[in-house]
Amino acid sequence: MAYTSSLQLPKHLLLPNPRRTRHHRPSSFAPRAAAKINGVNGNKGGVNGVNGNKAGVNGHGHASAADRRIHLSVGAGGGGQDGSGLRVAYQGAPGAYSEFAAKTALPGCETVPCRAFADALAAVERGAADRAILPVESTMEGTALRNYDLLLRHGLAVAQEINLFVHYCLLAMPGVRAAEVRRVISHPMALAHCGRALARLGVDREPVEDTAGALEMLRSNRMLDTAAIASPRAADLYGLHVLAHGLQDESWNVTRFLLLSRPLDAAAAALPVADADAKTSMVVAHRGGSMMMLLKVLSAFSSRNINLTKLEVINNDGPAADGGGARPPVMILDTSARGAPTLRAFPHVLYVDCQGAAHDPRVQDAIREIETFAVFVRVLGCYAADSTIYDLQLPDPENGFSEMRSVARSLDRCLY
Repeated sequence: MAYTSSLQLPKHLLLPNPRRTRHHRPSSFAPRAAAKINGVNGNKGGVNGVNGNKAGVNGHGHASAADRRIHLSVGAGGGGQDGSGLRVAYQGAPGAYSEFAAKTALPGCETVPCRAFADALAAVERGAADRAILPVESTMEGTALRNYDLLLRHGLAVAQEINLFVHYCLLAMPGVRAAEVRRVISHPMALAHCGRALARLGVDREPVEDTAGALEMLRSNRMLDTAAIASPRAADLYGLHVLAHGLQDESWNVTRFLLLSRPLDAAAAALPVADADAKTSMVVAHRGGSMMMLLKVLSAFSSRNINLTKLEVINNDGPAADGGGARPPVMILDTSARGAPTLRAFPHVLYVDCQGAAHDPRVQDAIREIETFAVFVRVLGCYAADSTIYDLQLPDPENGFSEMRSVARSLDRCLY
């Protein structure tokens, strides 16, 4: 399939951690690396490719390091080292960012589209999938994605993380010109992330369930006055024309995804990495005294020289910000309860990610200390830390397009 655009995103990625060796066979979903991201968004002017202004939403940018593949090490827990034999459930239609994130983390996996995030988790719980992938936070929305709440309500464990650079494109049916577009459809968050560019275009906005679903709607109904916002990879899969690249308001737009599995599978998938390269995620719940609780948690880790990579405090014991009554408590599934796991409600919750493996004696000691003053502690998972940021670049013309076409055909058979 042809990739049509007036300007391609530079091949840019953060370099992987040099302390770690990464191995897997090359995949069409494998990203490329460079030392920093430059020129994703221009500073002035309109949308490049829409009004012809070269300043546009896209700057020209450049890669400041050698162009080369990033190799990702994955634990497959019942599948091959590249995830072959694993089924990964995700929310959305084929071509959604969640699916690309799954294929980046586990290139050989089979992806299973689901209508909702809860359906993806349920697919793992009933054995219809081996993994579920959830977006949990982004640089533009923080943790407003709120899928952490969904994670806490289920008994799945975090087995892997993946950080994906989200590059939004304006897509339309082949032959449609930008001047003919009257409406843009996409996921509400994608529309919000591209608000300034869409305002300059002067088009109507209509939210739909997900970005790839917007493309399926566009193609199935042959909508000639409508464009959609999605990834450049999705444009290839659906055979659509790229009118503009880099619609996002902020050039630095990264989403963190977590791959979840049943707890026993997560243990089997644990990577043989040094404790310093591992990350442990947990939730700490308490009833009151948030500041004192926060200081005690910080002390438990700092006294053992353990670094935190995430610390989020949720207080839901007051009125909602919009004046709509009290905020609901955070519901957490207690998997350690005798008998069947039980949902428990807590007004105060801390999300904590720390460096180190859950079996590290220092981490174990910190958790035991926290358990002496917290009401409830649950370890959400221990997995290999991966701070690399992956981008959706098109495959190399020499060896990648045939594989991408094969992927496109297989995805096409899965469309709703």
